[in-house]
Amino acid sequence: MRSIIMDTAGAGKKRVIFITAAVLVVAGGAYLWFGSRNGQGYQFVSVTQGTIAQVVSVTGNTTPINSVDLSFPAGGTIAAVYKNAGDRVSNGTVLVQLDTNSLQAQLAQAQAAVDAAQATLENLQAGATPQEVQVSKTALASAQQTLANAYSSIPNAVVDAYAKANDAVRNQISAFYNNPDTTNPQLSFSVSDSQVMNNANSERIQAGAVLDAWANETAALSSVTSTSSTSTLALALSHSTDHLSVITTMLNTDAVAIVDAIGITNTTAATYKNAIASAITEVNTAASAITTLQQNIASEDAAVAQAEAQLAATLAGSTSQAIAAQQAQVEQAQANVQNIKVQIANATLASPIDGVVTVQNAKVGEVAAAGQTVTSVISANHFEVDTYVPETDIGKVAIGDPVDMTFDAFPGETFKGKVFYIDPAETIQGGVVDYLVKVSFNAPDTRIKSGLTANLDINTQTDQNALILPQYAIVQNASGTYVDVLKNGKEAQVPVTLGIRDQNGNVEILSGLTKGQQVINVGLKAQ
Repeated sequence: MRSIIMDTAGAGKKRVIFITAAVLVVAGGAYLWFGSRNGQGYQFVSVTQGTIAQVVSVTGNTTPINSVDLSFPAGGTIAAVYKNAGDRVSNGTVLVQLDTNSLQAQLAQAQAAVDAAQATLENLQAGATPQEVQVSKTALASAQQTLANAYSSIPNAVVDAYAKANDAVRNQISAFYNNPDTTNPQLSFSVSDSQVMNNANSERIQAGAVLDAWANETAALSSVTSTSSTSTLALALSHSTDHLSVITTMLNTDAVAIVDAIGITNTTAATYKNAIASAITEVNTAASAITTLQQNIASEDAAVAQAEAQLAATLAGSTSQAIAAQQAQVEQAQANVQNIKVQIANATLASPIDGVVTVQNAKVGEVAAAGQTVTSVISANHFEVDTYVPETDIGKVAIGDPVDMTFDAFPGETFKGKVFYIDPAETIQGGVVDYLVKVSFNAPDTRIKSGLTANLDINTQTDQNALILPQYAIVQNASGTYVDVLKNGKEAQVPVTLGIRDQNGNVEILSGLTKGQQVINVGLKAQ
C-alpha cells in the first residue's frame, strides 16, 4: 500500500495528512488508475521551476501599540474631569484633576518658610545693628497682632457659616422632607430612582446631627479668645469645613432628587429647584469664607514664624557655625517646597501619549483611591496584531518575516506587515502549547480599530528558482518518498527529496528530478 501526499487546512492552521490509493479509487479515479496499468493512456505532470513560498496561516486580533491605565499615587477628591471616553487627546492633555486647595495652602506656608530661612541666612551673613534688632522685634509684634486678629475673627466666621448652613437645610428646603429633624425623615415627593431617595433620607439624618453638634460648638466659642486657645479656634474652623462638606453632599443629592421627582406639578418642581439653588449658593458662600480665613491664618502664621526666625537670627549673631546651620535650614525648607509641588503635580492626570480615552471612571466629588485606575488611553491609529502560533509551526517563524493580513471588516483588501516580536515563553491555551507573535503594519491605516479579527499568512520561507511539483503527484510509502515516471513504456519509481510546501498544494523538489521532467499524475487530477 502506498500514500499520496496531500495538504489541507484546518482551524486556520496547516497540517499534512496521507490519503491511501484505495481512497482515491473510491473518489472516482478507478478507471484512470487501473487503466494506466493495462496499457491505457497516462496523465502526466511536468516539473516546473519558479518561486515557492512556505506560509503559516493563523488568526489574531488588533491591539493598540500603546495602552496606559492612569491612577493617582495619592488619594483625593476629584475636582474636575476634562475628557470623557471616546475623546481624542494629545500627549500632555489633562484628563482629571484632584482638589489641591489644601496642598496649595501647604505650599504657601512652605514657601514662606523658605523665605524666612533665606532671610535669616542673609542676616547672619551680614550681621545686625541695634536698629535692625528693634526693627525685627517690631515686625514680630506686628505679625503676632495680625495673626491674633485673624484668630479672633474665627468665632464670627463659624457662627455665620453655621447660620447659613442651618438656614439652607431647615428653612430653604424645609418643604423637601416630612419629619425632617427626626430619626426617620422622608422626602415629601417621590423619586424615580429609589437609591437617590434612600441617600437623601439618610443624608438628611446626618445633616440634622451635624447641625445640632455644630450649634453646641458655636455656643462654646463664646468663651474662647485668640489669646486663650488658638488650637481650639483652629479646630472649630476645621470642624466647620467638615460640617459644610456633609451639608453640601446632602444638598447635591436633593438637587438630583428634584430632577428625578415624579408626581409633582411643574410649579412645585420650579419652586423646589429655586429653593435648592438658593440653599447651595448659601452654603457655598459659607464654605468660601471659611476656606479664605483658613488660608489667611496659614499665611499669617507663616509670617509670624518668619518674623521670629528673623529676630532670632538677628540676636544670635553670625558665627560660621550659625551660618552653616542656617544654610541647611534653607535647603531643608526648599526640599519641603519641592515635595509639595510634586504632590500638586501628581494631583493631575495627563495623557502620556497621543490617543483616545477608552475608560473614564472619574466623577467630580468622588474620592479617588491611591493606585486605582481612574482613566485609560490607547494610542490612536497605531496598532499591531497579536496572534498565537502553535509549537508545530513556531520553528518556521522568524522576526522580519513578511505577513499578508485580511480582515473580516475589510473584505477584498490585503494589508502588509511583518513579524517584529516572538515571545520566548510558551502560552498554554486549552492544553495546547502556543507562542505569542506580534505583527506590525507596514503602513498605518486610520480605519484600523482595536479588537478586529485578522487572518494572517506568515511567509516563513521563499525559495527562488525552485523545482516545483504538485503534492498529488508525489507518493510516500514505508521505503520513502518518490514519484512515478514512464521509462520504455513501463512505470518506474524515482526517489525524491522534498523541501517546503506552499498553500496551493505545491512542493519543492530538492533532488531526484529536473526541470520539465514528466511524472505520472498518480493523484488523477486533470491537467
